[in-house]
Amino acid sequence: MRRACPLALAAVLGIGAAANGLFMLISPVEWYFAVPGVTTTGSFNQHFLRDIGLIFLLVAGAMLAGVAQPATRVPLWSAAALWLAGHALFHFWEVAVGICGTDALAQDFPVVTLPAILTTALAFWAWRDAARGGR
Repeated sequence: MRRACPLALAAVLGIGAAANGLFMLISPVEWYFAVPGVTTTGSFNQHFLRDIGLIFLLVAGAMLAGVAQPATRVPLWSAAALWLAGHALFHFWEVAVGICGTDALAQDFPVVTLPAILTTALAFWAWRDAARGGR
């Protein structure tokens, strides 16, 4: 039971990242207009959105591979957490320099900042679990 909740959370985060990445790759225009606040951060750029979609698929793969392969959790979940945290910090930077208003932080929280926090917590959990000899 000690591992069930973190593994379920990692699977949910991985599936969510995969869904987002696929949406960005398959329908970048629809993604651009469907996600609240995106249109206020810059003009539509199909190439850029697809690049980011690929990154979300990599994050998804890292999270899901870590669920399936305990020995890979620390490096894969740590890499995913680093990218997601950098992405979240970039959103804070956009507010700091005036690209977005502070309301963007609340709007972005559930889909940008919270996944970064949760993935970082999972990376720390995986590190601690591995140090204790967990499998």
